[in-house]
Amino acid sequence: MMVVDFLSSGPTSTAISQIIETIGEFLCSANDVLVNKDSFKELSSYLERIAPILKELRNEKVSDSEAFNRAIDIMNRETKAAKLLAQECGKKSRVYLLMNCRSIVNRLENHTKELSKALGLLPLSASGLSAGILEEIKKVCDNMEKAGFKAAVAEEEILEKIESGIRENSFDRKHANNLINLIAKAVGITNEKSTMKAELEEFKKEIENARVDKKKAEAMQMDQIIALLERADAASSPNERKLKYFAKRQSLGTRILEPLQSFYCSITHDVMVEPVETSSDQTFERSAIEKWFEEGNKLCPLTLIPLDTSVLRPNKTLKQSIEEWKDRNTMITIATLKEKIHQFGDDDEVISCLKTLEDLCEQREQHREWMILEDYIQVLIQILGSRNRDIRNRALVILCVLAKDNEEAKERIVTVDNAIESIVHSLGRRQEERKLAVALLLELSKYDLAREHIGKVQGCILLLVTMSNGDDNQAARDATEVLDNLSYSDQNVILMAKANYFKHLLQRLSTGADDVKMIMAKTLAEMELTDHNKESLFVGGVLAPLLHLFLHNDLQVKTVATKALKNLSSLNRNGLEMIRQGAVRPLLDLLYHHSIHTSSLWEDVAAIIMQLAASTISQDIQTPVLLLDSDDDVFNLFPLISVTQPGVQQNIIQTFYALCQSPSSSNIKTKLNECSAIPELVRLCESENLNLRASAIKLFSCLVESCDESIIVEHVDQKCINTLLQILQSSSDDEEILSAMGIICHLPEIDQITQWILDAGVLPIIYKYVQDGRDRDLQRSNLVEKAVGALRRFTVPTHLEWQKIVAETGIITVLVQLLESGSTLTKQSAALCLAEFSKSSVSLSRPIPKQKGLLCCFSAPSEIGCKVHGGVCTVKSSFCLLAAEAIGPLTRNLGESDYGVCEASLDALLTLIEGEKLESGGKVLAKANAIPLIIKFLSSTSLGLQEKSLHALERIFQLAEFKQLYGASAQMPLVDLTQRSNGRVRSMSARVLAHLNVLHDQSSYF
Repeated sequence: MMVVDFLSSGPTSTAISQIIETIGEFLCSANDVLVNKDSFKELSSYLERIAPILKELRNEKVSDSEAFNRAIDIMNRETKAAKLLAQECGKKSRVYLLMNCRSIVNRLENHTKELSKALGLLPLSASGLSAGILEEIKKVCDNMEKAGFKAAVAEEEILEKIESGIRENSFDRKHANNLINLIAKAVGITNEKSTMKAELEEFKKEIENARVDKKKAEAMQMDQIIALLERADAASSPNERKLKYFAKRQSLGTRILEPLQSFYCSITHDVMVEPVETSSDQTFERSAIEKWFEEGNKLCPLTLIPLDTSVLRPNKTLKQSIEEWKDRNTMITIATLKEKIHQFGDDDEVISCLKTLEDLCEQREQHREWMILEDYIQVLIQILGSRNRDIRNRALVILCVLAKDNEEAKERIVTVDNAIESIVHSLGRRQEERKLAVALLLELSKYDLAREHIGKVQGCILLLVTMSNGDDNQAARDATEVLDNLSYSDQNVILMAKANYFKHLLQRLSTGADDVKMIMAKTLAEMELTDHNKESLFVGGVLAPLLHLFLHNDLQVKTVATKALKNLSSLNRNGLEMIRQGAVRPLLDLLYHHSIHTSSLWEDVAAIIMQLAASTISQDIQTPVLLLDSDDDVFNLFPLISVTQPGVQQNIIQTFYALCQSPSSSNIKTKLNECSAIPELVRLCESENLNLRASAIKLFSCLVESCDESIIVEHVDQKCINTLLQILQSSSDDEEILSAMGIICHLPEIDQITQWILDAGVLPIIYKYVQDGRDRDLQRSNLVEKAVGALRRFTVPTHLEWQKIVAETGIITVLVQLLESGSTLTKQSAALCLAEFSKSSVSLSRPIPKQKGLLCCFSAPSEIGCKVHGGVCTVKSSFCLLAAEAIGPLTRNLGESDYGVCEASLDALLTLIEGEKLESGGKVLAKANAIPLIIKFLSSTSLGLQEKSLHALERIFQLAEFKQLYGASAQMPLVDLTQRSNGRVRSMSARVLAHLNVLHDQSSYF
């Protein structure tokens, strides 16, 4: 909860304090919301900017007025409502919140608009607020007024699927399962059945609560959603579904019912599928009555009265009755046929029963589920042992239909004794049965438990490899896919290798007919190969035949070959080998070819180039492999980022991002700056495609540090700075945030750019990342490094107003903490910031007020002066290192192994002995035991440390006290420097020795 200083300026001040406190409570609750995180984050950013404004208003004690009080009332109301909404969104069921995400987003937008309106109502012209605060209020108002809140794309997709399912009543189990997976991903939970079932139970409780709260419309809508979701596997266990099914089936009896007369269409005389009512209130089959009208008939077929041909109303009640009748009879039929098949009667009768079941399976997913619940799988596996080929074939067909997209069916098949063995046995029979068996194995091999079992069946792998090289293309393709699925097991890969599978694949890819090559290449393109498989294929020579396919004029052939290379080149070792074997040139030629610019081939080629670039990052730098061996390739490749295909743009940018981390990075960065990369990247930073934007930001961050300052000044404007702020506030990509902070860190330290950054509101974001990231993982550690580096531009003593703004955030205390806990680079940057702050301390230290009166000499001083600066020092008012308790951490950092940290820390400490503060500052350094460490730097291999320590000792040894204490320990290192050093260091060492009376002033060492 935010800490609030209550002033005694009346009711208005109290109301403002309450709003500030509510904002703090909202910010805490907003961190814990379960959905719409980005929208809450956006409102949080606005409220974080409003809070300091409210503090200024409270401190100024603005006169009450009707308009002012009205504005405060609105803000009080809206912040409280927003807080309650955030608390609600941290407690309710995730699924319930997801289903209400549009409503939540609308409420957030309304709160934002109302708060903007309230800010606009404030009578600020005579408030006494600074011009900067007034400008900030205007900016916040404008930003909030323009804010447009939307549910996330994933959430919108889910809601649209649900609405479509309710509207068309078309949701089956497969769609429900897919929807459950989307919901799990959207709300950030695992899609395990137990977890989702618990979430759905919570969802039902929320619906009941809505009913109790008399939110009837909401409860009815949610009931429809529950009806859809309950069709998913996660909604109930197989046992629960089985009990529910048999309870219903047993209540139906065993007799098939004839259709009611009302079910028939009087035109077709068949049972209706889509019954519709005409304007005469008669019901017909839709297709039949529409045909009646198309033939020019205007009268009702039954009543012969004129009809309005534009009126056809769906008869939903009748349709539901017909469907219930069909379902009843189908359920009874399925149960009855099972007994006939189970008895192994006449073959023709069994075949007839199987044909009926096959038809029912093809009709509806519901029928397939009933068959599974009736335990048909056990029966079908048993009849695979029949001597009748037609019976076996039809059993395989039905099993394959049941297994498709149904993990429960796959699990039931696998757990039946000798099921896999019976199916594999069919692989050795006639062609049609082999095809059906391998098709069934293909479905089963998509299930983990089945994959393990299939590979263990003796002879299975060998039969599959033989089929994969057979003449039947579909069977060969299915067998290849089964082998691909089985390749996840090391044991299966060993068996495949023994069966010479990969050898056959390579051979047919090299010597087969064009259509066979296409099949093999397509297999390679679609197989989820292990790294071992990918490497084996490359060692076996797969690259040459795939590149040879590039010579074909057929675009489809090139596309398949490219997809195969894309699959194989994802392994870094293969990528480097592709570069060595000359694959880059044909790929680049294909990429530049205008005839492919409208196909997916263009994007795939760009993706391969990107993967090859990624493979060059980690390699032997002694003999590096270069992706682009010609400068012309940089100048030809980079302009492709201006194309309209985001996938190609992103792959090209990521290619150069990878190259900027490779051994050729220096040359690549130089060439990119020569081909005007910065303006293109600045443009793409505004892209609505978030992935493309993130890639552009990352590459921009690689170039900004080494880029010519004039290019940055020309192309980076205030709009670009605001974009970077938006990314820091709202991006969910940690690397993009890190890169955006890196750009800010390395932008030229020009007053205008720094002012833009300050005006954009980046400073609170920097503080937040520094504060939150101190004890986080490596990614956060890097972000803190960049954030502290970005902070340095605001700490220059030539702009005291910037220093004061920064100090007011409390960042100096955090910087001192980072001297102990930060990374090497963070410690260095923090010390440099503190050094800059400390340079202003002398002028900002407030003189101690003199006491007046006759008895002042007997009174204790009201305030104690700073030991260095003499006046009253605080961290925020004078940036004093002593007040910040920075002396100890800075001194300890003098013992760091990194010279950069030592030098920066020394810079900060030496600000204490500048000018007239030599004696007081020297005593502080002596007390901290810093002087012996400074003397130790005389023996350092760092020239910078040597020179700075010499400069410090030259001043320190002007004081007799310090000459006596430390002079002896410094003599030998100083003498050594005068003898082995040259130029400036030698001269400085001699001057220090002169202070110690070891050399006279006219010594030749000077």
